[in-house]
Amino acid sequence: MTLWWIIFAVFIFAMLTLDLGVFSRRAHAVKIKESLYWTSFWIVLALLFCTGIYSFYSHQKALEFLTGYLIEYSLSIDNLFVFLLFFRYFSVPVEYEQKALIWGIIIALIARGIFIFTGIALINNFHWVIYIFGCFLIFTAIQIVRGTEQDVHPEKNIAIKLLRMFMPVSHEYSGHKFITIIKRKRYATPLLVVVLVLGTTDVFFAVDSIPAVLAITTDPFIVYTSNVFAVLGLRSLFFAISGLMKLFHHLQYGLAVILGFVGIKMLITDFYKINIGVSLTVIASIIVLSVIASLIWPKKLPSITADKK
Repeated sequence: MTLWWIIFAVFIFAMLTLDLGVFSRRAHAVKIKESLYWTSFWIVLALLFCTGIYSFYSHQKALEFLTGYLIEYSLSIDNLFVFLLFFRYFSVPVEYEQKALIWGIIIALIARGIFIFTGIALINNFHWVIYIFGCFLIFTAIQIVRGTEQDVHPEKNIAIKLLRMFMPVSHEYSGHKFITIIKRKRYATPLLVVVLVLGTTDVFFAVDSIPAVLAITTDPFIVYTSNVFAVLGLRSLFFAISGLMKLFHHLQYGLAVILGFVGIKMLITDFYKINIGVSLTVIASIIVLSVIASLIWPKKLPSITADKK
């Protein structure tokens, strides 16, 4: 298993280095075609990785990875809505969005790793914690169905407050730089603020998704790798659907059903084990049905009536 960790770490490091050093080196607005290409690329990589697990690890672990990947990918779509709001809030130039996303995701991957290993340690040493996770997921599902949204306030982000304790923040962007010099004094640029907000806010959303994956498996390698592939894939997906975010409006209800299903799975784990194949089929079916329902019953636009005089 140590070898698997080394191979995965080297691969992800190589891909991020290639992305930062080659593909994202030139600041540019990402077109839909380029975005779809990279989205497909990461999905194919995830499936190839799953095939590798199946061939060299086990059939069971491959199913766990695929299920965890589907859960994380679908539940993380909400992040895209928030990322879009952040870019608008901070008026990020479109040519710098790609750099902000990749560095924000690097911070998120480190924080998620800490979160995942902490959660697994809690479950392994205090088994009753799994019931807390289960209840939390069901509670979150109910909130989604009721339309209760979590408010995110960038200006209250703890990362920004900590940054301002050590360094003043400039009001203007300085190209693609994170640090700029103004009158011989170092200032953090708004781009660095955006990166910190993206990274820390992602962890805020991971509070829902990671416990859901932990209901499928507590193998740290499977949980973390499924998270990494899902999050990296969503970065490229952001540019493809940033203008079509509201298209699959029934997906939120599908996600609520998934969270409820996984929460129940956690609560009954000591009494009845739901087969991983069944879990994968249920989750995939819910996602597909949610997308189909969104296409069949599109969201109605508010009618505009002329004022009568």
